[in-house]
Amino acid sequence: MNEANGPVALLRRIRVWLVFFIVCLVLSGLTAFPLVTELHLLEDALTSWAAPLGDLFPGLLEWIARVRAGLDVADAQYPFLLYGTDWLAFAHLVIAVAFYGPYRDPVRNIWVIEFGMIACVGIVPLALICGPIRDIPFWWSVIDMSFGVFGIVPLLVVRRMIKRLEAAQGLGNAQAPVDAPAPQAVGGP
Repeated sequence: MNEANGPVALLRRIRVWLVFFIVCLVLSGLTAFPLVTELHLLEDALTSWAAPLGDLFPGLLEWIARVRAGLDVADAQYPFLLYGTDWLAFAHLVIAVAFYGPYRDPVRNIWVIEFGMIACVGIVPLALICGPIRDIPFWWSVIDMSFGVFGIVPLLVVRRMIKRLEAAQGLGNAQAPVDAPAPQAVGGP
């Protein structure tokens, strides 16, 4: 393995990808808090400076207006319903923190990457099952599913690089757990 592809450079690339993924998770979480304000801004944009987009996709504008109206009613009469989106935001932030483990020690914490990949795959059946139950337009479910598709890409890249790092470090599958007791000599003093 040459210097440009050595373990240090590989670890640096893994960490860059992980920081990108963590930032995306944090941004996704933070945007779940101010939903009412965001929907007002989005609807205003689609009827003013972004009107060509609203004209091009009238179903999008209708959907945004419907969701905004629903959130307005919930916010005014049933604000406790929006507490669920606060928990959604919090979950994104907590999951982002979990990826600090692979940032610190990617080989030992590869399971977090694999957990994230499973979560990304799980978005697809969730959207396909719950979308129709909740009367979500199919095209919006496709947008939701795209988060899983786009989310799994950096995780696949990171997992592949972690496997290369593991091989470069000569750890393979023979790595003993860190907290395993040291082997004792048999028959010695």
